[in-house]
Amino acid sequence: MNIGEAARRSGLPAKTLRYYEDIGLIVPSGRKHNGYRDYSDRDVRLLRFVQRARSLGFSVRQCRELLDLYLDHGRTSADVKRIALERIAEIERKIRELETMKAELAHLAEKCHGDERPDCPILEDLAAFDPAAAEERELV
Repeated sequence: MNIGEAARRSGLPAKTLRYYEDIGLIVPSGRKHNGYRDYSDRDVRLLRFVQRARSLGFSVRQCRELLDLYLDHGRTSADVKRIALERIAEIERKIRELETMKAELAHLAEKCHGDERPDCPILEDLAAFDPAAAEERELV
């Protein structure tokens, strides 16, 4: 099938399919005599696999690992679980970072009167930010 049909069946834009081919993540089964990509049903299944993995936040590198494991019938599930647990740890780290940002922003919003006055603690904080001092606080 052509790239348009593969894109439709996989739910991915054709541009994404081209990108995945460029980086060697998914390579279409072949090329037609006119040089056009020729995708198989198997290719579409792999594209859907990658799409689902990406929707769970796996990086392209992790998708490559998962695809390799998926295609390796001698794999161990422990290898797959390790990748999933790494992703969970990344998500938990991001959640902590987001909760910290939320708390900081809520504190600033609480300090702001939100009235007709021009004084704004939120803007003052943004203007006074010192990345070196912030990094030092994180190291302590």
